[in-house]
Amino acid sequence: MEELIVQLKELGFTEYEAKAYTALVQHSHVNAYQVSKNSGIPRARVYDILTSLVDKGIVLKEETAEQTIYAALPVAVFLQQMQQRWQASFTSIGTKLARLETKEQEAEHKVVMLKGKEAIVNYCQSLLQNAKQKVLLSMWEDMYEALYEAIQEAGQRVPIHGITFYVENPLATLEQHRMTHYTQKPSTPHWFIISVDGQQMIYGHVPSTQEIAFITTDPVHIYLLEDYIWHDVLVNRLIKRDDQALEEWITKERQAFFLDGSSSI
Repeated sequence: MEELIVQLKELGFTEYEAKAYTALVQHSHVNAYQVSKNSGIPRARVYDILTSLVDKGIVLKEETAEQTIYAALPVAVFLQQMQQRWQASFTSIGTKLARLETKEQEAEHKVVMLKGKEAIVNYCQSLLQNAKQKVLLSMWEDMYEALYEAIQEAGQRVPIHGITFYVENPLATLEQHRMTHYTQKPSTPHWFIISVDGQQMIYGHVPSTQEIAFITTDPVHIYLLEDYIWHDVLVNRLIKRDDQALEEWITKERQAFFLDGSSSI
């Protein structure tokens, strides 16, 4: 019962209102004294509480010659009423927040940090669900698995292109990254990039290893990272067409470039 009271309070009821309604669900068609006795609400407060619930349409009031009788709104009707009120509030809040967000994005393009595994995964899912034109991504198998359903659903609506690392049976439109010494090293960080409609992007390390990602609508960031994805795809396609010597040359040049800058590139 205590958990139910807490849950009703989360819907906006006071503790006494929640206790009065649940008492009436258990023992309906009773007077205020009986409600006070069954709920533990002080008699000095019970009339005000019942009046408040009557005004909210949660409790029914019947005047008789002898006394005033109270009854709980049927549970099914109560739940439907709460759901409608919640949905109306949710829709209204969502619309107003979306307008504020749009104004903020129009004012200035930013890169912001997002923390927490659940928050990162939820944001990625939301981006994919709202894709209207295209999705570009670069992703390792652990993040792909976490977003599998959202990726599959988005792939039925819009084109998805990019590259994956060690993903079994990715979407046919996604390139599978070749196995290299670098990708096989245990110390190699797993990252991800998701770009939606060329307008919104989230990128960072896979949240299972580092619970930080970055969100941006900045066109420069989006262009550079989308171009990075394309170059990764292109290199993998070229290597598939040529021989092992090209793979060895790329590995050698990469090491030289990042270690001592002596690459011939």
